[in-house]
Amino acid sequence: MIIFAPDFYGYMELICTASKARLMFNPISRKGLAGFVPTMGALHEGHLELVRRAARENDTVIVSIFVNPNQFNDKSDLDRYPRNLEADLALLEPAGCHYVFAPSVEEIYPEPDTRIFDFGGLDHVMEGKFRPGHFNGVAQVVSRLFDIVQPDKAYFGLKDFQQLAIISHMVRMLHLDVEIVPCPIVREASGLAMSSRNELLSADERVNAAKIYETLTRAMKLAGQVAVPQLIEWISGEINKNPFLDVEYIDIVDDKTLKPVSGWNHSGGIVACAAVWCGKVRLIDNVIIK
Repeated sequence: MIIFAPDFYGYMELICTASKARLMFNPISRKGLAGFVPTMGALHEGHLELVRRAARENDTVIVSIFVNPNQFNDKSDLDRYPRNLEADLALLEPAGCHYVFAPSVEEIYPEPDTRIFDFGGLDHVMEGKFRPGHFNGVAQVVSRLFDIVQPDKAYFGLKDFQQLAIISHMVRMLHLDVEIVPCPIVREASGLAMSSRNELLSADERVNAAKIYETLTRAMKLAGQVAVPQLIEWISGEINKNPFLDVEYIDIVDDKTLKPVSGWNHSGGIVACAAVWCGKVRLIDNVIIK
């Protein structure tokens, strides 16, 4: 299937099978560097910024759209995840994408993927505590996509801070020849981190969800003035004052090991990470403190 976009990049091709993707994306047959943006669809400006950066830095840009069942530990969450392939394709045309890989579950997992990854403890904190098995499913699909697409560079947003750390660890562990490129969080005008899940928020919920980032930015100014445990307590209390919001966790951690930091004199980088329920929608965000 060819999607024509003559006003932009001439054409964009949709590929749905792993066999054709391997043929098209083979480093021997393609020209120049290939940049890859793996997504689960329901695209927003954050995704498109990844695509634009990939277009600036590579000769060929590939975007995958695949809702990975292996990373959902809640089937109702999988069922509710927004899907709209035609709308996604329309957004990708002008962003600089050359190929869209949108496979079925059977194409990605022709047989059950039983691999278990050792992330050295990176998956035992924050998201890992509340979503058991999630990151193993992420590693399964990302490693599978890397094997099919064979990119030179892969682009991931820093909103999913823990996921980025785990994928980087996996690449080193499996000795994969791909550069992982972290990209800044893209936010709505209110400060709310852009996410496909934002589509599930009501109008009132979306307005009130901005309180998460507002509180995290205020916490950045308090860092160093109060002890780490007190700042975590303050962040949770401020967010929970909003009747639309319910904090699942607030953690202040080392930006490499993801282990909790005990004080502001910590030698490494420090990031504050949050998971907050807004109605029935779970949102995550983070800010770099140091």
